[in-house]
Amino acid sequence: MIEFQGVSKSFWTGKQRKVILDRASFRVELGNSIGILAENGAGKTTLINMMAGLEKPDEGIIRKTSRVSFPLGFMGGVNSKISAHENCRYIARLYGLDPDYVESFCRWVCGLGEYFEMPLATYSSGMRSRFSFALLLSIEFDIYLIDEGMPATSDVEFNRKAGNILSERLKNATVVIVSHSAQTLQKFCRSAAVLKNGNLYQFETLEEAKRLYDYQA
Repeated sequence: MIEFQGVSKSFWTGKQRKVILDRASFRVELGNSIGILAENGAGKTTLINMMAGLEKPDEGIIRKTSRVSFPLGFMGGVNSKISAHENCRYIARLYGLDPDYVESFCRWVCGLGEYFEMPLATYSSGMRSRFSFALLLSIEFDIYLIDEGMPATSDVEFNRKAGNILSERLKNATVVIVSHSAQTLQKFCRSAAVLKNGNLYQFETLEEAKRLYDYQA
């Protein structure tokens, strides 16, 4: 479970204060995957980062009682100066996992060949996305966080392989995905919410959320 209790978060843009959440309270329960609809600039990435513990609220409490993933595409936990091989073994030790398993899993999923032994700083954005996705999938979480705005990969074989693994993971896990597109959420979620002007409006169905989202758009 992830629970927000009276959480507020805002930023100064240089001209005005941008409010992401204004004393918001809500819960993400295990077994109930949720999609969050929000326009570009509404704070989708900030919200996901707060769920992951990467950003702190200005006020309020965020409680987590489950194993929550880092956001899909997040590269902050890896070292660009070392290879994917070395990063895998480092991350495995942080999570108390078998380094041999994490390394072999990511090597197989990524399909990066000789680049797997090269520093991440030499990777293209697509290669970095493939590695970060593989690293996410190598660890079993209760709740997976997906930010649709993260960099994507155009590698068809990788997308097929990673998509199949993610689908298997989600049979026994919960997903939180933020997007500006209801069509994207439809693939993963039954219930949905709308992030708008610092408020998060939760609904039992995606159709109900779409009506509010489309009305406010």
